[in-house]
This record gives sequence, C-alpha cells and structure tokens, in this order.
Amino acid sequence: MRRSPRRLLGLLASAAVAFSLFSAAPTAGAAETAAAAPASTLSTSTPVVFVHGYTGNASNWVTAKSVFQLNGWSSSKLFTYDYNSYGNNINNAQGLATFVNNVKSQTGASKVAIVNHSMGGLVSQYYLKVLGGSSSVSHLASIAGANHGTTYASACLIYTTCQQMYPGSSFIGQITSGDETPGDTKYATWYSACDGIILPYTSTKLSGATNNNVACQTHIGYLTDTITLGQIARFVAS
Repeated sequence: MRRSPRRLLGLLASAAVAFSLFSAAPTAGAAETAAAAPASTLSTSTPVVFVHGYTGNASNWVTAKSVFQLNGWSSSKLFTYDYNSYGNNINNAQGLATFVNNVKSQTGASKVAIVNHSMGGLVSQYYLKVLGGSSSVSHLASIAGANHGTTYASACLIYTTCQQMYPGSSFIGQITSGDETPGDTKYATWYSACDGIILPYTSTKLSGATNNNVACQTHIGYLTDTITLGQIARFVAS
C-alpha cells in the first residue's frame, strides 16, 4: 500500500529529530477549519495548561493554541508551563503544581485542564497522582505521553529525567501503581504505532482513560496535527 506524501514526510521528520527525542518547534500557520467544532457545543471557560516534552518549550504549542482559539478559547485562558528537561521530574511536577495554582488565582477558575506531550506526561501524572493535583484538574489530555516509559530514553540516561522515563524506573512505578487515573479528572490519551519515539507505543495508554489509537502519526507530527488537536480541544470542552 502506498503511503501518502504527508505520512512519508512525517516519518522522515521523526528520524531527523531522534536525539532531541520529544520536542520540536511546530510549523507556524493557521489551523485547519476541520479542527473546529460548532461554538454552541463547547464549554471553553476552563483555562488550559500545556506541558511540553523532553527538551521542549512554549513554542511547541503554537499550533495547539491556534486550534484551541479556533474552538472558542480566549488567548487569555491558554498557558504554557516550561520546565528543566535535564533536572528532575519530581521538581518539575512540583513546579507544575505552583504554576497551576497561579493560573487558578489569575483566572479565578477552580480547575484547569492539562494537555501534555511526551515526557510532559510523566510530569503531569506525578502532579495529579502523587501531589494530589487531580482535585485542581478537570481534564488531562496526554499526547504520545511517556506514561509507562520508553526504551528510547536510553539515549539520554546521563540525565535524571531520562532515568525516570525509562521503563521500570521507580518514578514510573509511583505513577502507575494502583489507580492510574485518580480523582474526578477526565483522562484521555492519543497514541500511534507510527510514533517512533515512545517504545512501545502503547506506553501512552492509561488504565481508566479514553485511549485514542491514531492511525499513523509521528511523535513530533502531533504538534502540528490540527485534526488530532481539534479532537483534544473538543475533549477538553466536554
């Protein structure tokens, strides 16, 4: 079966960014109209906190923010959390807790939604499960999250964050033992066999979540995939 040029380009892009593993600056551009849902069906008052992956930064979420605005969010309700990719994910999760509290204070909201990518899944899960953050989070959307680890982290084991991201680590043991989706938070994940970085690709799935199997998307490709990002916006609005 012939692959479309779009999918072939996606696979080549994934290979080109192998060492950086879990981040890339998304391509600028307007979101596709197909990513939007009718405004009447949306509830877009909840602030959204985007949590990048390994070596990532706020620029990873340019397309996602455009899609969320297309689906009815005000730019003043969209926030990006930056953390130290080479530090410790426990500290990163503690920083996320502080960031969420600041967003709640700034917006007057009782809860936020979290959208994460790759290693951002570990930071988010630790915050929700170990630090009790689920009481402050209405929705958790994990895009290619390294929620059960990835063997690809062997490429950067000199860093504590990558040691924590390797399957079987004590860090992963903490966030996966017992209930993987605690509290009243709505959880959903998006994962794909074409990911190439999350190995095995099913590592993203969370027991108790709505787990969405994307037909074929690369790890970095999600960051500019307006169709999937539109699905995520509508999930957060549900």
